[in-house]
Amino acid sequence: MASLFTKIIKGEIPCYKIAEDDQFFAFLDINPNAKGHTLCVPKKEVDRLLDLDENTYLGLMAFSRKVGLAIEAAIPCQRIGMTVIGLEVPHVHVHLIPLNSMANATFQNKVSLTTKEFEEVAMSIRAKIQ
Repeated sequence: MASLFTKIIKGEIPCYKIAEDDQFFAFLDINPNAKGHTLCVPKKEVDRLLDLDENTYLGLMAFSRKVGLAIEAAIPCQRIGMTVIGLEVPHVHVHLIPLNSMANATFQNKVSLTTKEFEEVAMSIRAKIQ
């Protein structure tokens, strides 16, 4: 059965898309730790980060860097945090989180955004993609 993220990539579930290329896809987390919290995923469905082949792993990191730089340019923050946990959805995903304090990285404090705010955040990040 396809993962939640595969369904998002295929357009079966809506998302706030940030970036896409032939191998990777980035979209806003709908339960964000901070405004601009973005997930980067390979289009190829693989459960564990270290099960990715080396080229896909390195490509995911390069794609995540590109997206992270755009987030940093669009969202006021001290830095962009990156984490890969992977327990909640069995599809490799990199969390890129705008950080102003360690609380933004704990996954215990969430922010709520309206649909309009999500759309505005996605548009502002997309505008900064190089």
